[in-house]
Amino acid sequence: MKHVSFFLITAALLAACAVQAPPPRSAEQPQPTAPRTLTIMTHDSFAASEAVIAEFEQAHNAKVVILKSGDAGSTLNKAILSKDAPLADVLYGVDNTFLGRALAADILEPYASPALADIPDRFKLDPQNRMLPVDYGHVIINYDKAFLKEKGLAPPQSLRELTEPQWKGMLVVQNPATSSPGLAFLLATIAAFPEGSDYDWKRFWQDLRANDVYVSPDWSDAYYTQFSGSSGKGPRPLVVSYATSPAAEVFFSEGKLDEPPTGNLEGSAFEQIEFVGILKGTRNRDLAEKWVDFMLSKRFQEDIPLQMFVYPVAKSAAWPEVFVKFGQPPAQFFTLTPEQINQGREQWIEEWTRLVLK
Repeated sequence: MKHVSFFLITAALLAACAVQAPPPRSAEQPQPTAPRTLTIMTHDSFAASEAVIAEFEQAHNAKVVILKSGDAGSTLNKAILSKDAPLADVLYGVDNTFLGRALAADILEPYASPALADIPDRFKLDPQNRMLPVDYGHVIINYDKAFLKEKGLAPPQSLRELTEPQWKGMLVVQNPATSSPGLAFLLATIAAFPEGSDYDWKRFWQDLRANDVYVSPDWSDAYYTQFSGSSGKGPRPLVVSYATSPAAEVFFSEGKLDEPPTGNLEGSAFEQIEFVGILKGTRNRDLAEKWVDFMLSKRFQEDIPLQMFVYPVAKSAAWPEVFVKFGQPPAQFFTLTPEQINQGREQWIEEWTRLVLK
């Protein structure tokens, strides 16, 4: 009996030990990696829906940082000055008025995004795909419909007509040295009245000055202070703005307006195209490529119009109703090649300053 008891006690102890023994070590589970930060250097007018950016972040385990850096010219300057130690992975917002300078600075890496297949060739201004088109718009002269109707005036039919006596003191422009639309309008006049022609752009601007053109430092002052349209309180019924400004007037009225109080002058437009590119020196090349693809995707492209009031370049992107009704692009517009602009821009601005401001 003692032997039986001994064996029973021993068995019980062994069983207890077996129960208390730690479980076998299972294979270690991989820890989730922290999101990578992707920095996008942009001009101050960049805007995108939070939900849209969040979709990219979730899909690619990323944290997107938007580095706003002034207007398009200032943004490019910052990217060039920091090229040896880049401040960002991606550059967005350089338009065709500064594209030549961006490419000459050699700060961008080529990337032929598959999404380019959905973009018309006319927007692809860099054959090496260092800068890829994202959106476009048109700087154009807006007019105050009620003001012209009250005065019994029909909208001008050409740029040349703006120099005639009935339009004296009625036009507001922006300084091309300090304003993106101001520069675009200057370029429109250079394309319309080429240097060396019988009536060139210099003569046109001399005549505008004699006709009391008003020069604002920026778009906000021109549109909201000097312009007489519904969003402005000023005395002048003609202002350099955008082809989508009438649509914006309706959209931001939140139902108060069924029709825009402003219209666009045909024959006064210059086409602007904005681009995105991957900065040399990025440590996130693969993620930067994904962001470029995303900006050209239908999802991002359809977010563009009501965020930045420009047109998406993707053929598949649908436009909001307010654009379809009131924001159609002009039938005709002026343009110059990036090479022409890069070669002439500084000289043209200097000459314009001498003719108009001094």
